[in-house]
Amino acid sequence: MVNVALEKGLRTENVNMYSVQVLNKIATIGLDRFGDGFDVSDNQTTPDAIVLRSQKLHEETFADNLRAIGRAGAGVNNIPVDRCTDEGIVVFNTPGANANAVKESVIAGMLLAARDIHGGINYVDTIQNEGETIAKLVEQNKSRFKGFEIKGKRLGVIGLGAIGLMVANAAVGLEMEVEGYDPFLSVDRAWELSSSVKPAKTLDSLFATADFISIHVPYTEKTKHFINADAIKKIKRGAVLLNFSRDALVDEKALLEALDSGAIANYITDFPNETVTGHPSVITIPHLGASTKEAEDNCAIMVVDQVRDFLKSGTIKNSVNFPECKLARTGDNRLTIMNRNQPNMISQITNALAAEGVNITEMVNKSRGDLAYNIIDFNGEAASDLTEKIKQIDGVIRARLLPSSTSELVTA
Repeated sequence: MVNVALEKGLRTENVNMYSVQVLNKIATIGLDRFGDGFDVSDNQTTPDAIVLRSQKLHEETFADNLRAIGRAGAGVNNIPVDRCTDEGIVVFNTPGANANAVKESVIAGMLLAARDIHGGINYVDTIQNEGETIAKLVEQNKSRFKGFEIKGKRLGVIGLGAIGLMVANAAVGLEMEVEGYDPFLSVDRAWELSSSVKPAKTLDSLFATADFISIHVPYTEKTKHFINADAIKKIKRGAVLLNFSRDALVDEKALLEALDSGAIANYITDFPNETVTGHPSVITIPHLGASTKEAEDNCAIMVVDQVRDFLKSGTIKNSVNFPECKLARTGDNRLTIMNRNQPNMISQITNALAAEGVNITEMVNKSRGDLAYNIIDFNGEAASDLTEKIKQIDGVIRARLLPSSTSELVTA
């Protein structure tokens, strides 16, 4: 455990030992990467970091020394991100680590819907005690489950992030016509996207022509019921809707009406609930999208590396609330500062350091919306109250001093 002493607003921590609380089952191949200097268990009471998968934290009170929360997965709706931001807690996720697993689930979902494999399997289960007549019954009834091939059908992919992009490219490989819609498509993602994927001019045009629609957008208050009654009216009659992102993206009551009328042929979802489970046109999968050994290992490795590097060197990568920031070590000491992104902050910080006789060897400043993050390397001794003086600057949220050759880390 980290020994914490409160004195004049300062906390002095033994950087030879950080405490990490693990709230869900995280693959050992990842947890082992914390290595020496980390006390990792599920019973920490004042952890420096929390690593989790699905545990809900909205009702939890965080200890003052909590610095980071790492989610082994992409979605962070189980974490109070806004509150974490206000308290200077960096929230990490693992975008892309489980993308291939989810991609394969989506492709499987399309095949299940197209060929009615699910219905056929359920039928065979009902005749398992028919003895020698099973083969005859199968031949007599197999036409009930006749489907169609996905080759040549049109797939509309909404959201071309890590998962949506892989789904689109895989569908091209299956000789489907693929159309993608993502107004926020990054340059890097665009380079990875198959040239055969056509950009949808509008969301309405995608709705009107797609035989399959796969949703790959994050859940926020703005995207809640993204697929609603109005959207469903614009969807091509008889289309199949696939949702492996979040259940609340779809207004399921409006969806059931569309399923009952035949406006939507099938709904394939990875999120069973009391509204959709049991409907004859719905195939519910028990949240298996990322449930592969490979995906769990990838997520564990990525989240541990990110949390470890942040605690030890201040590096931020794949944070959902703070800017990405890294700096190769150049000095005896490293100071990291979180602050509001407002005018005159850098000059106030550097002036305060100059007043303390600190000679900066290298620094980097990155901003994201209303927040900014600084990594500052310098040589020489640092005053014991340096972080507290930095914290007195209006707009500074937190400051950490990470010496390279001593065992003390001072934070405020």
